[in-house]
Amino acid sequence: QLVHSGGGLVQPGGSLRLSCAASGFALDYYAVVWFRQAPGKERERVSCLSHSEGRAYYADPVKGRSTISRDSTKNTAYLQMTSLKPEDTAVYYCAAASACPRTDDYPTSWFEAWGQGTQVTVSS
Repeated sequence: QLVHSGGGLVQPGGSLRLSCAASGFALDYYAVVWFRQAPGKERERVSCLSHSEGRAYYADPVKGRSTISRDSTKNTAYLQMTSLKPEDTAVYYCAAASACPRTDDYPTSWFEAWGQGTQVTVSS
């Protein structure tokens, strides 16, 4: 099970950190993927942190503004986002997977676990 925290309303230019806490399994053995889905749009990958090499992937829209990380002692992954823009408004989800997906359209069933999602709204 993955449980989110950290979403909310933030002003443009602001920052926030999303958390994804795992229970029932060790998140260290999985890649952690962050997705987002805005109203009327397809789900898109935001970031992924591999479990074997610790490599991070960032989608172009968030590159340079986001940092993905994990804390093994807390069995939790994070997505730190800065310089937030209104177009970052979406529901954000984390997922655990055997590897980082290469595209946005992997089926939900491909992933080992999903969080329930957390709303991020960037607005003044």
